[in-house]
Amino acid sequence: MARKPKTPKPPKPPKDRYKYGIAEWFGHPFALMTVEQRQHYATELALPKRERPRHLCPFQSYGERQVYCSKINDGAVCSTRLYKLVGATREIEIVPSPRGSIRTLCPARFMENGTIFQWIGEVILNHPSPVVVNQVSYLQRPLTDSQTPESEADFKDVGRIDHVLMNPDTKDWCALEIQAVYFSGGAMGAEFAAIRQSTSPTIPFPVGSRRPDDRSSGPKRLLPQLQTKVPSLRRWGKKMAVVIDEGFFASLGPMRNVPHVSNADIIWFVVRFDESTGRPVLAQGPIHRTRLEDAIDGLTGGEPVSKEEFERRIEEKLAVLP
Repeated sequence: MARKPKTPKPPKPPKDRYKYGIAEWFGHPFALMTVEQRQHYATELALPKRERPRHLCPFQSYGERQVYCSKINDGAVCSTRLYKLVGATREIEIVPSPRGSIRTLCPARFMENGTIFQWIGEVILNHPSPVVVNQVSYLQRPLTDSQTPESEADFKDVGRIDHVLMNPDTKDWCALEIQAVYFSGGAMGAEFAAIRQSTSPTIPFPVGSRRPDDRSSGPKRLLPQLQTKVPSLRRWGKKMAVVIDEGFFASLGPMRNVPHVSNADIIWFVVRFDESTGRPVLAQGPIHRTRLEDAIDGLTGGEPVSKEEFERRIEEKLAVLP
């Protein structure tokens, strides 16, 4: 009996693809760059590190300040965002917030116009222009009973608070922790090479697969900093301000919000990026006030399963062992 010919299946429509790529580069919005500008920066990054020209960081260079980019050897990528390759048209689109919110890779990105310092000063210190003191040592290696300090070297620093903000009138102060997000996936070198070769005036779609790594940024980096520093600050009657972007905060677990700053150990200043004028501008987002214990729960970002469920998972693993 002859077989009936199979009816060919219609081709599947191309799927949209999503990838994280450069949002801001050398302090400039990537989507607004010309192809010549992108190729220029990518060519500079092909030079040996010692030969790369210096560039001012526009986010730290405000008022009379002139600060050069410290991430030139790492590619000078300030932030990342999600791009979409539309399946049918193959056009490249920027994914809007909240899913496609700009994610901050470089801590200096938070320094734009000193907005965060004024914001924190007003909320915690009741002063809009606090004095900013950087890299203040607060932990030192203890001496044994048989040791005597003969020089400052005997008290070697083993921990620092990155930023201290002080009210110049009252001398009241608070600590500040700024946490950008790490990313996981391929290194950016392949991205820069593709940019050098591209002559298209449109935004180049990212070639690598990478994403913001909130788990490494939160539980592995920020959490130990808070667990180490906040207990001392709490004993001294001082507050810890933490600056993160809205995407990072959204990745955290729920944290109980206390009603007043005086009852909080940590005040979270969540920033967003206003793109209504075409260029991303750092803007104030919500403020959250938490105790250290609640922050630990939020950064851990989950609840343990029951003992029975955990042991069941052990048995599943054992069943597939050789």
